[in-house]
Amino acid sequence: MKENRHMIHHLPKDERPYEKCRRLGADRLSETELLAILLRTGTSQQDVLELADRILHFSDEKCGLDGLLKLSYRDLTSIPGIGCVKAVQILAVIELSGRLARAALPKRREFLSAESVGSYYASVMRGYRQEHVILVFLDAKNRMIGEYVLSKGTILSAQADPREIFIEAVRREAVSIILVHNHPSGDPTPSQADLRLTHRVREAGDILGIPLKDHVIVGGDHYRSLYADGIFC
Repeated sequence: MKENRHMIHHLPKDERPYEKCRRLGADRLSETELLAILLRTGTSQQDVLELADRILHFSDEKCGLDGLLKLSYRDLTSIPGIGCVKAVQILAVIELSGRLARAALPKRREFLSAESVGSYYASVMRGYRQEHVILVFLDAKNRMIGEYVLSKGTILSAQADPREIFIEAVRREAVSIILVHNHPSGDPTPSQADLRLTHRVREAGDILGIPLKDHVIVGGDHYRSLYADGIFC
């Protein structure tokens, strides 16, 4: 099989991202160059830097690094030059980068305000393409002692059973809990299903002595606290 003439080492030496990274360090490379190192090859119609730039400018809604987080497997494989292997590699790197960022955070993160919850989970959930409902367990000092993915794909109250919530809360010895979920649409406005779930969990928590401190809804870089909105009054 003939070697692809657009592999990185066939570019002019001063333009090779790989060599530039070794010489100057990864922090000196552009986003396009970093992605090009991962891709390694272009196509017969475009070199690897052009291919990387095309991925980073997939659409007006999915542009740059924020847009890259939102690209699906189907999006990636629709780009000429991106097959299943490259698509999976890109998705794996995106997921790994998110996990590395979360691993660097304090294990016992304090959630003393809606802002601390919202800003943290806005970062965590930024690339989520499905709706996730996360249960956050707190100790007596409002420090996170763990979290549990309650459901994925829907907020329907039938799939967020208070019994499951409090079985997990008791097992983790939680003093209180917070519900967090994302709206992939980017609009954090609570739905009627969100409000029903909040009231059901709050009532059960009051009975069991494990209060629901807040329900935070994340939409893109924005969030809404139902406690701050007065829903708990």
